[in-house]
Amino acid sequence: MIYLKKLSLLFIVLGFKLTLNAQVKLPALVGDNMVLQQNSKVNLWGWASPNEKVNIQLGWQNTPVEIIADLNGNWKTAVNTPVGSEKPYDITIEASNKIMLKNILIGEVWICSGQSNMYFPVGKEEGTWKTGVKNYEEEIQNANFPSIRLFTVSTKASQKPLEDVTGSWAACSPSSIKTFSAVAYFFGRDLYQKLKAPIGLISSSWGGTKAEAWTSQTVLEGNTEFLPILEQDAKNEKLFQEKLETYYGDLKKERLANNIEGFKSQLKKPKKEENKTSYVLYNAMLHPLVNYTIKGVIWYQGESNAEKAFLYRSLFPAMVKSWREDWKQGDFPFYYVQIAPHKGQNPDIREAQLIASKTISNTGMVVTTDVGNATNIHPIDKQTVGYRLALIARAKTYGENKLVYSGPMYNHLKIKKDKIQLFFDAVDSGFKKPSEDLKEFEIAGDDQVFYPAEARIEGKTIVVSSSKVKNPTAVRFAWKAVPEPNLFNTENLPASPFRTDDWEVGVQKK
Repeated sequence: MIYLKKLSLLFIVLGFKLTLNAQVKLPALVGDNMVLQQNSKVNLWGWASPNEKVNIQLGWQNTPVEIIADLNGNWKTAVNTPVGSEKPYDITIEASNKIMLKNILIGEVWICSGQSNMYFPVGKEEGTWKTGVKNYEEEIQNANFPSIRLFTVSTKASQKPLEDVTGSWAACSPSSIKTFSAVAYFFGRDLYQKLKAPIGLISSSWGGTKAEAWTSQTVLEGNTEFLPILEQDAKNEKLFQEKLETYYGDLKKERLANNIEGFKSQLKKPKKEENKTSYVLYNAMLHPLVNYTIKGVIWYQGESNAEKAFLYRSLFPAMVKSWREDWKQGDFPFYYVQIAPHKGQNPDIREAQLIASKTISNTGMVVTTDVGNATNIHPIDKQTVGYRLALIARAKTYGENKLVYSGPMYNHLKIKKDKIQLFFDAVDSGFKKPSEDLKEFEIAGDDQVFYPAEARIEGKTIVVSSSKVKNPTAVRFAWKAVPEPNLFNTENLPASPFRTDDWEVGVQKK
């Protein structure tokens, strides 16, 4: 009898545990306050018991949606969304338990990713590199936009692809905007003010990170050109393990030599920078997002790849291609920022980014030569960067076809005796008349020796010459770590640095 009672109690406990395990669960992205992409089939997904029926009631339609979890308990379905508006909706998801998602908006959703200049928050954090944006106190005070929703992916690295992230959606307010990505916010704010539709911003970024950390292992291993990256990772890991082995050996010797209770070692345990390794951020901070239906991506990164800028020419497009394949939404917009002038950077990385603007489909690049800081790699004028990203999106994604979104972009040249005439795109309205002579132009002949050049505006072209170069063949513009150019179109958008030659430069030898 006692045995039967114990057995019954065991079944009750097991049944209770099974009930707990059977509860439907949702990823962090699918939560209160989220924004779903308007006029689209958007994914909703989560976990339940194997073969369990999940019922979804959408606030904007009467007919419920039913989905059966697979043998592993995973479920995913695509639902239609209406035209965006500021009307909030609820969604009820029910299996053995019920989850009600509240205050959901339908609008435009953008991923905002990269390294520290994307991570850089609106507000100031004392004692850190997070100095706050220009006029940050005023910007925070005015950040009352409840129809802009913010989601920050917590920083994490993983050797294996993860299924979820840590974070939550919040309405944009003075309290929530302080720690949110400034570039993402100003981009989203400008879009909201023009589109009058809710904006969802998902910030997934981490300072000091390379593009390879945001690229999948499959892509890196599948391209012979990228194998040296993984080879270097393996060498770094071996070196770290050797340091760790030495540390533990020294610690053992020290403890044996100082057999005193409470003895504290002065040895420092080696630390690994977990975000420096290839594909670990893709696994932890990008892969879990790919089910979420989006409009596009904005990207601000490149500083950490400057040393291998020539490789970035192929690595960056490969990363973009793989993201698009993972999302299965075609060639969605991918707009990015060319890195700003800084003493620690080289012109080659800007060239790699310029080349990418011509090789990646459905893209656009923001030039920042006029808002950089020679001594601060985190310039505080993030308003201009966000505004220019929004210009690209408005023109290329949202149908403002007559909007000029780019500064002058070099197209081709003509050699005219001792002068070179340069032709540009994005100068339909002409160049802005500078208050002083045009700066940062250099010219060279076949000897590949560049000299400072005189440059003048001639219609919608620039004519470049130097008395030291009688037979010129090439021109370079703003080709240095910290250029200070003054070439703009009449819309006050700066020209990208460029060179007309393809002569070997320093990064190609590395």
